Amino acid sequence: MKTVFLIAAFWISLPLLGANALLVQKQDTLELNVVEVKSPDFEKYAAGQQLISIQEKHLQDFQGDALTEVLQRRTGLFLRQQGPGMLASLTMRGTSTGHNAVFWNGLPINSPSLGQADFSILPTAAIDRVDIHLGSSGALYGTDAIGGAIHLGTRQIFNQGHRLDIGSIIGSFGRWDQSLAYSYSNQTFSTKTRAYRQYARNDFPFRNLSRIHTPIERMPNGEVIQQGFLQDLAWNLSARQQLHAAIWFNEADRQIIPIIGSNTQDQQQDRNLRAMLDYLHFDGKNTWNFKAGIVFDELIFNIGAINKTQQYFLSGEWDRNWNDRVSSRTGFRLTQIDGQLDTYEAQEQRWELYHSHKFVPRPNLTMTANLRQLIYDGNWAPFTPSIGGEWNFLQSTNQQLSLGFAVARSFKVPTLNDRFWNPGGNPELLPEDSYNSEISLQQELTLRGFLIKQHLTMYRMWVDNWIIWLPRGNIWSPENIRNVINSGLEYRAQVEKKVGVHHWSFTGTYNWVQAINQTNTSANDQSKGNQLPYTPEHKVMGTIDWQRSNWSAFISSHWVSERFVATDNQLSVAPYELVDIGIRYQFKFLSNKKITAGFHVNNLMDKEYHIMRLRPMPGRNFQFNCNISL
Repeated sequence: MKTVFLIAAFWISLPLLGANALLVQKQDTLELNVVEVKSPDFEKYAAGQQLISIQEKHLQDFQGDALTEVLQRRTGLFLRQQGPGMLASLTMRGTSTGHNAVFWNGLPINSPSLGQADFSILPTAAIDRVDIHLGSSGALYGTDAIGGAIHLGTRQIFNQGHRLDIGSIIGSFGRWDQSLAYSYSNQTFSTKTRAYRQYARNDFPFRNLSRIHTPIERMPNGEVIQQGFLQDLAWNLSARQQLHAAIWFNEADRQIIPIIGSNTQDQQQDRNLRAMLDYLHFDGKNTWNFKAGIVFDELIFNIGAINKTQQYFLSGEWDRNWNDRVSSRTGFRLTQIDGQLDTYEAQEQRWELYHSHKFVPRPNLTMTANLRQLIYDGNWAPFTPSIGGEWNFLQSTNQQLSLGFAVARSFKVPTLNDRFWNPGGNPELLPEDSYNSEISLQQELTLRGFLIKQHLTMYRMWVDNWIIWLPRGNIWSPENIRNVINSGLEYRAQVEKKVGVHHWSFTGTYNWVQAINQTNTSANDQSKGNQLPYTPEHKVMGTIDWQRSNWSAFISSHWVSERFVATDNQLSVAPYELVDIGIRYQFKFLSNKKITAGFHVNNLMDKEYHIMRLRPMPGRNFQFNCNISL
């Protein structure tokens, strides 16, 4: 009933709420006149699939936060979060945490040993743009992209002169963040240097369910310290050539918050180094792109267990616009992986060849096709094709309706831990294999000064050879034993309006997901036909933004349905709803210098909730932001 009410509220709000995004779109169009480093066009070969972009100015609402908070509170996606600052893993369309590819400036950054990225140590302070590709996209991006892909990027603009940004956040439970960014650019050269440090004691009060009368206590062992720096460099070598280099070092030292009833005092240190060099050559209808990069990850658990992985990348790509109707892209990627883990050492080499094609037979019809083949250590991953289309079947002066479809195959190569962990690794594992189909309807409508955008997608996905670790005597070992069918619906609405000097916008999403296990792992297993663990069937999100002159404010809410703890669906975690509010004021001094101050209240209603069982989250908490731009 609550979900139905919230969905109805979205529709009721459509003619009542307003439009700031129309202005945002216009501002973005103006920014295109400024020369900047060319970034990938993710939509070009992804007809029929939904992509969501979060720009730098929208990330400012989460200044100092991890990417976890942006995705959880503004996109409708769900992350399995073990506590504030603790491990946070993404699930898209009901897939597992390792079924989502994550990229930084085009480099894959999923851990080759764990097969996933920890979003709690991806700070927004180091990111200028987030692009989310919903749905199966292995033909475009390679392994892991069964549920979708997340693209993180930095942005370099030329002809901007000098700029210095100083930021600080003070918040509840010992939070204190600082950031510093300096940039300079002229017509041919651009540089940006940034550094950050984030600290939180995380000693928030929680109800201790393991004790008589469930007393309120302070959370122990939750301190988090994270720091890092990022350097971006870009050159316009000529009118037809660009060179972009970036390096990002991040270090996190965390005490691991224990589950309720446990007295563990675990600690974890993460060190990550990522670097890339990108060369672009434009030659009429042709664009050549060559990229080299490295990703070094080190994870130390309780001082004794040290796990290191290194990834080396080399790729090349040729994109050509043959005419106004046909374009194509052909490329390769070579990856060398070296792992020195706590119980084993392993190396792996991967070769990938891919081709994409775009065809526009009519002005209102776009078709795309993608092909990819990966070979890892002599093993052939599933050949991965996809096809999609978008048909604009209705276009008038105030309305546009489009129908999209996509059919795709994706895969996931077994992780190093899956194959080589000692004891228990299984070198004979097959890649996980998936098929996906989806159909979507998109509307853009201008009505009485409102700009309304709606996107509805229905999808169905089959995942075979799903890897699951099972006990075999005294040893746990992975096997390709689980098959899962995921089906669902995604709805996204944006409403924007200007009322006098007030600019209003509303964004709402509803996600319905059924991720149903199709197999039992043993005679006593009762998981067949049940929802996968920690996969909410429903999630609803809504945000209202307001701006007037130098003032801006927002109110945001999201509701998550119950999550089952295990595959037998006997034990669940209660639904929860969170409300956040914030206000910001910006004023200028010394002509073009700016100071921006903001105040946020998170979990306004002081709800007691767990995202995962026996792992409490903070109640009402506050933060004050201040940023100076010189």
